[in-house]
This record gives sequence, structure tokens and C-alpha cells, in this order.
Amino acid sequence: MGPVHAIFLVFVGCCTNVVFLELLVRDFPGCGNIVTFAQFAFIALEGFIFQSNFGRKKSVIPIRNYVVMVTMFFTISVVNNYALNFNISMPLHMIFRSGSLIANMVLGVIILKKRYSASKYMSVALISAGIFICTIMSAKQVNVANNPSEEEGVYAFVCWLIGIAMLTIALLMSARMGIFQETLYKEYGKHSKEALFYNHFLPLPGFLLLSTDIYNHCIHFNQSTPAEIPGLGVTVPVMWLYLLVNVITQYVCIRGVFILTTECASLTVTLVVTLRKFLSLIISVLYFQNPFTVWHWLGTAVVFLGMLLYTEVWTSVRAALRKSDGKEEKKKAQ
Repeated sequence: MGPVHAIFLVFVGCCTNVVFLELLVRDFPGCGNIVTFAQFAFIALEGFIFQSNFGRKKSVIPIRNYVVMVTMFFTISVVNNYALNFNISMPLHMIFRSGSLIANMVLGVIILKKRYSASKYMSVALISAGIFICTIMSAKQVNVANNPSEEEGVYAFVCWLIGIAMLTIALLMSARMGIFQETLYKEYGKHSKEALFYNHFLPLPGFLLLSTDIYNHCIHFNQSTPAEIPGLGVTVPVMWLYLLVNVITQYVCIRGVFILTTECASLTVTLVVTLRKFLSLIISVLYFQNPFTVWHWLGTAVVFLGMLLYTEVWTSVRAALRKSDGKEEKKKAQ
């Protein structure tokens, strides 16, 4: 399976996943736990069959290390999805999570004692500025939302602040998990499929803590509008249909990214994922008509400009153009 196929999987899988997540969240803003559980269960089942060979294949990386990684991964996934229950819009959710480069750099300097070039620091400053602009404008929208009383307006704003705090914690924990993975891969080698399986399989008992919320949303989903599955003639509650498509596209998305990491350089992977996020953002704004002002577009542009600067796309493009010019000059000389 080549890189073109992998890029196709990433764009189709991830963008479709965002659409169906928003369809779920618009009707039931607090459904993050059941969505996370369904995604984890599906990917764990697939990995149990094809990766671990029904538990017969021994892991290369010790399980104790996976327990640490899984604790962080589970917390990040639950907190990110649950933040949508606190007046966090999907566009702001996507933009805020694009700030992972900031967290990675900060923790890289503190924990790994890394040093970065001036362009890297500039890119982080741009990303920080873009997220700050979008966050401030979203805060104003929360303040002027349809709240009939000042008391309800204050409550909505406090909920929004809690959501921002949750996204910030998840962002920092995600960066810490990335550093932990980096040290593991240096010691044991890269085993992405194995890590994908254990990251989704080991946390499953943790969902028992969220069982009441998951059960309540199962009841809500059962009471949603019936919809017919195309081609089968079977009628099911529409929210279960949305969840099924969301889970399948989440697997396609993760699978595409995994194939891409084995076929392409890390710079290419980062660029593809960045463009995918930008496309998802546009779909969310245009298709779902989410409130998005000129300031939001400005903040988004600054974030993605910073991400492109961080990945040194411009340097790579210039180098590629110089090589092609050099080849043409040699042909002319001959």
C-alpha cells in the first residue's frame, strides 16, 4: 500500500470522522465518553485479532511501560472528548489541539534539555498568538450567547473556562506522552501497530468508571430519530448510525496515519496531518455553519503558518526547487 493510498485514507477517514463527531455532539454535547469507548473497543478488537493473534503474540515493549503510556493516553482521550460538554465549539477544539507543538517544545526543553533554532521559537510564537486570538474571540461569543440572564451568562462562561482548562491539561499530557514514547522507541525500537493495540486495549477497564454516563447515553441514542441504513432496508436510531460511521472512520484515519509513517518522511506526515486539520476546520465552519468571525480566520491562518514554519516546509520546497534547477542547468550544459 503506497503513500498516495495512505494520504487518501487520512483525508477521507479523518475528515469524515470529524463530520460525524460533530453530528453526535450537536444533539448530545456530553456524548464524548460513549464515543471514546466505542472507538477504543473497536480498535482493541481489531488489534486483538490481527496484532496479538488472540493474545498468543508476546509484546516487544514490556507491559509495565504500556501501562504508563495507556494511563496518559486514556486520560487525554477522555478529557479531550469530554471538554466538548463545556461550551467548547468544534472549530476551537481543533485549533486548540493544534497547539501540541507548543507543549512538545516546552516539555522538550524542560525534560530532554533540547535546544531549538530561532525559526522553531518563531513558529511557536505564531501558533501561540493564533490560538490566543481564537480563544479570546470564542470567549466573547460565550459572553454574548443567547443567555436570558446575567447569572446564566456567568455560568456559561465559567463552563467555557473549565473546558479550556481541560484542553490545556490534555495538551500538556499529550506532549509528555510523546516524550515518553520517544524514549521507549529509542530503547526498544518502533512498534507502532503493537502500541496502537495496547493503547486501546489496556484502558478498557477504565471505562467502568464512566459506565453510568455511557449507559445513559445508550438510552438517549435508542430514543433518537429512526433512520434507514442505505441498501439494507434496516431501520436503526440515527445516533447509533452516526456512532458506527464515526468509529469506522476513526480506525481508517489512524490506520492511514500509521501507513503514512512507514512510507513517508516525518515532514511529509506532519504536512499531510496539518492540511487535514485545516480541511476539517473548513468543513466544520461551512457545513455546520459554526460561528467563525474574521478574527477566527486570522487566528487560524497564523496557527497554520506557524505549523508550516515549524516543519520547515518552505526550506524543503526551496531545496527541492534548487535541485530541479541544478538538474536543468546540467542538461542544458550537456
